[in-house]
Amino acid sequence: LALQRGGPRDLAAVRDGLARAGELAAALARVPAGQPPVLAQAATTLAGHDDLVGLLGGALRAELPLGAREGEFIADGHSAELDGARQDRDGGRRLIVELEQRYRGQLGLEGLKIRHNQVLGYHIELPARRAERLLQPPLSATFIHRQTMASAMRFTTLELAELERRVAGAGERALALELRLFAELAAAVLTRSAAIGRAAEALALLDVLASHAELAAALDWCRPVVDDSLEFRVCAGRHPVVEAALKTRGSGFIANDCDLSRERRLWLVTGPNMAGKSTFLRQNALIAILAQIGGFVPARSATLGAVDRLFSRVGAADDLASGRSTFMVEMVETAAILNNAGPRSLVILDEIGRGTATYDGLAIAWATLEHLHEVTQARALFATHYHELTALSGKLAALANRTVRVKEWQGEVVFLHEVVPGAADRSYGIQVARLAGLPAAVLARAEAVLAALEGQETSGAALAQKLAEDLPLFGAARPRTAAARPAPSAVEAALAALHPDDLTPKQALEILYRLRSQLGGR
Repeated sequence: LALQRGGPRDLAAVRDGLARAGELAAALARVPAGQPPVLAQAATTLAGHDDLVGLLGGALRAELPLGAREGEFIADGHSAELDGARQDRDGGRRLIVELEQRYRGQLGLEGLKIRHNQVLGYHIELPARRAERLLQPPLSATFIHRQTMASAMRFTTLELAELERRVAGAGERALALELRLFAELAAAVLTRSAAIGRAAEALALLDVLASHAELAAALDWCRPVVDDSLEFRVCAGRHPVVEAALKTRGSGFIANDCDLSRERRLWLVTGPNMAGKSTFLRQNALIAILAQIGGFVPARSATLGAVDRLFSRVGAADDLASGRSTFMVEMVETAAILNNAGPRSLVILDEIGRGTATYDGLAIAWATLEHLHEVTQARALFATHYHELTALSGKLAALANRTVRVKEWQGEVVFLHEVVPGAADRSYGIQVARLAGLPAAVLARAEAVLAALEGQETSGAALAQKLAEDLPLFGAARPRTAAARPAPSAVEAALAALHPDDLTPKQALEILYRLRSQLGGR
């Protein structure tokens, strides 16, 4: 409206918004005494717009066009001058309809019609085969020929031309009056623009507060305590987005505690792939953000010392257009954290050093962990698969080892998603690869290589050469010489000679005991 690009529907939007604001102000006024000052101030800001709502409500019709130049948006009764112009316009249209009926009766031509278009305006139209009479005297003196087409002829009369001028003039005058009234209504809105802006801000504030209150009530979120300490204690914290996704699938979220008190301000989180380390890191960062914007948090309780900056190094990304590899981007982001974080900061780091060689990555992760502890002294969560780092807990006083529990059951890994004190010694990467659908041959070879590496049969280049000497993935396609089968044992020979269908239950049981005794059983 201020840029003169608005239309009648924008006026209606202001009207409806201010009407709802008034209703909300009345609802807030009914709240018992002792409400927070922000609500009392909002109620005052939202009230006092009834006169503008009444003006717009009385001026606008229920159905509105998109643009003002389309007209027909001012309600009847709002302007006597506009009502008169509309009567003249509509009266002229009725006279044209009456004139059409009169011409049909005079000429006995039921096909006669008075039409309108942008080129000829109002005109009389007849089928060509029946219009010849109008071209001959005396009718030709009254019906003036305008246009001949393949199937019809068009005429006008002095009487029709006069009515057209009357209708067109009244219509133009009605539209001009509506445009003038639109400008007056827009001006009335703009004179209140500052108050309307404050009402919009109050509505936005209440919208946010109501949303957080609804989340707290519906999802069992708590009101956090945010103070000037350096504490970070979350009891039964949850990830709001992951929890909502699990709920749609009928699953529950496993809540976890997090206590980054000064004596344990740095947590080293180890555990299997897919166990929930990244979720744990992110949920605590989200809880910090929610708490400091004044919202409720997804936890049973939370006491957080105010965080000045929150740093996150999670995931993998590259910037190849600028010449930065995935690992380079990881290092740039890690450098920004180590150079800018301080004791009041909150840092989450996930898998530092995984983008380069094993020893290089371990060394970088090791030094980063020490720097966070000794120099930065920030509250931090550091997730890693470098299990060697857990040894630092004996050297760094404020470092605490935490792991995500899993359970092995019948060769399968069950993720429990519980963060508990301790350190993991395995990452279960092959099990995750199996879940992802890697071919069985690849998995079998990976298990063999892992066993060799963990068994430390040899080391370095010698171990790599030994493992490369046999490539079973490709060797499976090569024909192998069949090894001589050993002679069957006495038990195998006895089993081969049996005919189960010919045995009674008692005979079968006796044979079973005899075979077991041959194997050394008692």
